[in-house]
Amino acid sequence: MNVTSLFQPVIVWLLLLVALVIAELISLGLTTIWFAGGALVAALMAMAGLPVGAQVGGFIVVSLGLLFSTRPIAVKYFNKDRIKTNAESLVGRQAIVVSEIDNLKGIGRVTVGGQEWSARTSDDQKKLPVGAVADVIAINGVKLIVEEREEGV
Repeated sequence: MNVTSLFQPVIVWLLLLVALVIAELISLGLTTIWFAGGALVAALMAMAGLPVGAQVGGFIVVSLGLLFSTRPIAVKYFNKDRIKTNAESLVGRQAIVVSEIDNLKGIGRVTVGGQEWSARTSDDQKKLPVGAVADVIAINGVKLIVEEREEGV
């Protein structure tokens, strides 16, 4: 076996590995690290003299395996310090109805933390009168989705 033919795929895989690591460092978004792991395994396979088809297969299997097995866990831990946007921070907060909420008529407004928002209930049949206390359970576009707060909560 010719030394040049052995090291050409290794060089390609190592260059790909370096490019993917640099892209990951630039993006900091857990976008290419999984494929860098695949490139590393493929480079090791090339060093072992395995055929290019096996190297490509190893790259694909390892990359996808890392992506699907570790990404959900990594995203959970890396995004825990993410600052919520103004609207996202409203979910779970208490709202006061300042204009009757009636989904069928398409009307309703609440205040949350001193700001007024368009609102609708989670149940189209449920109306909330002025002065009712509600919990923000979601956001749909620019409207807060609220549920009437149960007494004593």
